Amino acid sequence: MLPFPTATFLSFTFASLLIELTPGPSMTYLALVSASDGRRAGFATVAGIALGLAVIGGVAALGVAELIQASSLLYEGLRWAGVLFLLYLAWEGWTAGTDVVSNSGNPGDKYFWRGFVTNLLNPKAAIFYVAVLPTFVEAGRPILAQTVLLTVTYVAVATAVHGMIVALAGTLEPFLNDPRRERISRRLLSGLLALVALWFAWSTAR
Repeated sequence: MLPFPTATFLSFTFASLLIELTPGPSMTYLALVSASDGRRAGFATVAGIALGLAVIGGVAALGVAELIQASSLLYEGLRWAGVLFLLYLAWEGWTAGTDVVSNSGNPGDKYFWRGFVTNLLNPKAAIFYVAVLPTFVEAGRPILAQTVLLTVTYVAVATAVHGMIVALAGTLEPFLNDPRRERISRRLLSGLLALVALWFAWSTAR
């Protein structure tokens, strides 16, 4: 039994899908990782992103996200840390050689934590939980139950979309086994990630 009307749940699920289909830092980085290093690294990144979204949802429920939203200093610090981290990932992708990719024994941990950190440093994720999610909470019904279910729903939708991106981008990895093609595609995606980082800096400015 849902703690709110089914129509509300479906509306929130659809809104979450539209938000996640909008190109952003996570989507671009997933494409870079999956096309260059394969689906295993891509799905590890997806798992990290999912955990990051869940943690931010829990933090938002405790009111910390509202504090970040209200404090210009905290918001700007988080925003620029996210921008710099994305630029670092773009630079690393641009300068990485094919030998680094092929010799990486188990990239799971590295990509998991990068996906996790990328989301923690994304103020837009916190704003979603503060500004969007509460609008779907029904007054007079259990607040905590609604918040938890909506958070789980959003993480599930985001993970499904991210998994689809990994599956699609991962199909290119065999084609990119050629060192020259791999280098060109990696640099193209790294350049795109750098542009996304600059767009992120502009779009999140107050």
